[in-house]
Amino acid sequence: MRKSIAIGHLAAAGTYLIFGINIVFCRDIATKSGLAPVVLFAMRALVAGALFWLVSLFAPRERVAGRDMFKILGAAVLGIFLPQLTFLNAIARTTAVDLSIITAVTPILTMFAAAIFLREPVTWKKALGVLVSFVGVVWIVVQSNAHVGGASATTPQGIVYCVLNCTFFALYLGTCRPLIARYSVVTFMKWVFLFSFLLSLPFVLPLLPGVSFAAVSGSVWWEISFLVFFATFVAYFLLPVGQARIRPTLVSMYGYLQPIIAIALAIAAGTDRITLAKAVAAVLVFAGVALVNNSKKREL
Repeated sequence: MRKSIAIGHLAAAGTYLIFGINIVFCRDIATKSGLAPVVLFAMRALVAGALFWLVSLFAPRERVAGRDMFKILGAAVLGIFLPQLTFLNAIARTTAVDLSIITAVTPILTMFAAAIFLREPVTWKKALGVLVSFVGVVWIVVQSNAHVGGASATTPQGIVYCVLNCTFFALYLGTCRPLIARYSVVTFMKWVFLFSFLLSLPFVLPLLPGVSFAAVSGSVWWEISFLVFFATFVAYFLLPVGQARIRPTLVSMYGYLQPIIAIALAIAAGTDRITLAKAVAAVLVFAGVALVNNSKKREL
């Protein structure tokens, strides 16, 4: 049991580590590639889906119950299609600071979604842990001078996209754990990405005649490669591993790694610096994670 939980923590941490690095690349891709967000999403879904189906050829065959296909379709909408489209639209319309602060509400939304749909108890330790980490992440972002990712100014549309992104992903984390636990990662994800790609087609096909892939620079193609392979295939391989082993609220709290990673990259690039306030804020973030991890829970 302890080994399984440890794997869940490592998987969740690895997922959001990749997502944190990806914020930097997504900003460049959104502003320099000229590709519409839905086109970029379709590329991610197509390549990642193909990789999951390829891996499934070498994995034990697993039959998905007919009633679960509709649930997997719902998971594709809530966990991949809508969150990715709203994120790609948000990152070009919000500053890094505002994006990080707004997305920090995801664990709070996830906690309530899990309480409503999975009847996961909201203990005082869990609520306090979420609050402590929320304060920490807002503090570390406000204290930072980093401008990694995001736009030069936040627009009302950007705020709407951020809020929608948080809501959709929180619903996914807060409702899909029982479904994910019934199937292997490869089986679950190969169907999720197939459905996600099919959902994107009606929006992508009319745009394809006007897309100039040749105009995309080589450096941006490298960033797209990272986005497609690591931030899609690898990250979404790890995410359900974490979802199946630790509670939804705890999985979502690893999202607090994203602004910390973005700021760390800025420090490495010389555009930000470590201060006592940022160090204290980081301690608050991980203290909150520890509180949620140690809160009383119903065993599944």
